[in-house]
Amino acid sequence: MSATIERQAGSARSARAVRAVPHEVSGATTTASLAVRGTLPTQVVLGIFRIVMGFYFVWAFLDKTFGLGFSTPAERAWINGGSPTSGFLGGVQGPFASFFNGMAGAAWADWLFMAGLLGIGLALTLGIGMRIAAIAGTVLLGFMYLASLPLTTNPIIDSHVVEALAIISLAMIGAGDTLGLGRQWKSLPLVRKNSWLV
Repeated sequence: MSATIERQAGSARSARAVRAVPHEVSGATTTASLAVRGTLPTQVVLGIFRIVMGFYFVWAFLDKTFGLGFSTPAERAWINGGSPTSGFLGGVQGPFASFFNGMAGAAWADWLFMAGLLGIGLALTLGIGMRIAAIAGTVLLGFMYLASLPLTTNPIIDSHVVEALAIISLAMIGAGDTLGLGRQWKSLPLVRKNSWLV
């Protein structure tokens, strides 16, 4: 009987402790988000991971814009008249082929794709606008996932799913605060009034 009473008392203390943890208010970092992120080494690793993810998107933008010779040769660079979407979307053969083939090479698709790469990349690299980056990144990667169907190495999961979950996770734990400008960004009056900008 005393063990049951002790468990109930422990549960009540835990419930009070959870309720006592402050929640995010107007984008401010809280005790709850710090508890999720853990120790300083953990925060630093997550900050580095965020920067790496950001550079991944920024690099794709730079390579497609200037044809740096990695995945885009100079003659197919955007600044030389190449289309950033024609190669990938033009080669789609899965169940959504007609949808993606139809937008391959369209100027609006090129601009939207490139703006997405740069915006998501800069937001992640700098640690600002993480919520918007998570939403935009998930949408972009979701379209790329659909364009990749049917998958060849796994029946359900590919790198687009993993990358989207990584970006969402980084935004949810406030990874922009460590090795980034997240705290300064959240303190701006515009961002404090519009928490969706966090």
